[in-house]
Amino acid sequence: MPLTRRTLFAAGGGGLLFAQAQATTPAQAQDVPKPIVSDNRLRIAMPAFASDPFFPADGSGDSGIDMELARGIAAELGVEPVFDRSAVTFDAMVQQLTSGQADLAIGKLSRTLQRGRSILYSRPYAMLHQGLLANRLNLARITQGKPPEQIIRDFSGDLGVIEGSSFATYAAATFPHATIQRFAGWNTVIDAIRNGTIDLAYRDDFEIKKLMVDDPSMTVVARSITLTDKVDTIAVGVRPDNPHLAAFVDLYLDLARGQKVLSTDEIIARYRQGSKA
Repeated sequence: MPLTRRTLFAAGGGGLLFAQAQATTPAQAQDVPKPIVSDNRLRIAMPAFASDPFFPADGSGDSGIDMELARGIAAELGVEPVFDRSAVTFDAMVQQLTSGQADLAIGKLSRTLQRGRSILYSRPYAMLHQGLLANRLNLARITQGKPPEQIIRDFSGDLGVIEGSSFATYAAATFPHATIQRFAGWNTVIDAIRNGTIDLAYRDDFEIKKLMVDDPSMTVVARSITLTDKVDTIAVGVRPDNPHLAAFVDLYLDLARGQKVLSTDEIIARYRQGSKA
């Protein structure tokens, strides 16, 4: 076959492509996938306080839903889990992610749209309902014999929340007419309900039901109300610059946990079992 100008051009182009392939292949062969986390450590932010059965107080053991989850993820990554228990609020854990101090935040962390603007989230591994703890006398005064469900959304009294919690964020939207009172911790919120300083406390239904398990005398001064149309989804927080780690946590929840999403009743059952041990 005679060589034409077109044939030579095609052959020359093929040779150029071949040369380029030879030039890039060694570099590509040297490319090693970056590890999902650096320094062979998984830095995990967890609150300084305890929240049974999710996580214990610092130094009190390795049991708990969140402790087991954290160690399981680290084991599958083949790295050492390193816990940072310096966060005194849930929002402080989020700040540790955005500042790069932690790779994951695992500590009964609620998903919110506001937090989702600055961090990545895994899919939920627990789904709770939002709830209220009401001072009985104050509630009777407010409802005046009507079912609480009829007046609760227009509630205009004093509502207690924990500072730095997801419920401090939810409160203004869910109860726009309420006077929001912010407290440093759950125990001070409970004290305010006991003495009638506030009318309602706003948190997830698990913590409210757990309180009734721990202290049955609370039923004399308070009652619980579950907001069945409002959910509180619990997930793993991931630093925003590591989408690979976020995808791995989702994969872990799918494959190692079988896509299991814990409910309030299941968590309460585990709490009761632990408290009897």
